[in-house]
Amino acid sequence: MKFSVNIDHIATLRNARAEFQPDPVAFALMAELYGVDGIVVHLREDRRHINERDVRLLRELITTKLDLEMAAVDEIIEIACDVKPELATIVPEKRQELTTEGGINVIDNIGLLSDAIKRLHESGIDVSLFVEPDVDQINAAAEINADYIEIHTGKYANSPTEEERFDELDKIRLAAKHAKKLGLGVNAGHGLNYVNMKEFVAIKDIDEVSIGHAVIARSVFVGVEKAVKEMIDIIRNAQ
Repeated sequence: MKFSVNIDHIATLRNARAEFQPDPVAFALMAELYGVDGIVVHLREDRRHINERDVRLLRELITTKLDLEMAAVDEIIEIACDVKPELATIVPEKRQELTTEGGINVIDNIGLLSDAIKRLHESGIDVSLFVEPDVDQINAAAEINADYIEIHTGKYANSPTEEERFDELDKIRLAAKHAKKLGLGVNAGHGLNYVNMKEFVAIKDIDEVSIGHAVIARSVFVGVEKAVKEMIDIIRNAQ
């Protein structure tokens, strides 16, 4: 299981005071130095955290993988096709949400998503769809030629009881296995942290996890190096 770090909320902190620091690009380079497998950013339509400058500098400077989360809208698709990240992850996007709240409804947006995938593929970009651990949504993703899915893990991460948590973990495990049978790569993310990852890494069909807020919050107290390496140790030692 690989580990990519989402650096959106370094940009949130920078933008809170309309300053230049902390620089999310600098954080990304440090995270790479300490062993992450990729960098994830969400270029939102309202640019509430990551902006185009960040994305373009990351493309020039990072040496691992750039995963650009994005809505399937013309403006952002055009930027993606110009920047050419290794992976574009299409997510649902609402202006009022604090963070992405759930998976995209592939079944109800077949035409829109098919067109977005085709355009991104023409620019040599692999495409992932951020979905719930739902077999029907995964089938639809495969039908429109997505390369990957990213399973939304928020319900697992926020389950109030142990029973519900294990139920959600089983759903994710089955969804990942089904996606693999369809030939899809399988990533996962949302709400994963230093505690719930210890159970999550047992899912063998997950290729990569995307973790942001937990690592950034931890780095405030212990520094970037320790925060990144602690997460890497959890992932590697539990497998």
